[in-house]
Amino acid sequence: MNTQSVLLDPTAERASVARARQVRPVSFAGLTVGILDISKARGDVFLDRIAVRLGERGIAVRRYCKPTFARPAPTALKQQIVAECDLVIEGLAD
Repeated sequence: MNTQSVLLDPTAERASVARARQVRPVSFAGLTVGILDISKARGDVFLDRIAVRLGERGIAVRRYCKPTFARPAPTALKQQIVAECDLVIEGLAD
């Protein structure tokens, strides 16, 4: 029996987009780090610890939270993060 499978891409992209990697900073000094909580259970516990550790090193931290983990971050939230931060740490789960 010869069956054919169809794989679906859950990102809904019609064609993948190639993007160049951003250059990593040599230091976090003088930069603002955004921390995005995707609203998964207990993700905030881990992200709280990261915020404390960065703060201990004198690094500016801004916190953000998605309304729900089931959907991408709203465009307005993404634009706010881009305007206010130099780097972003996103808390993933599962």
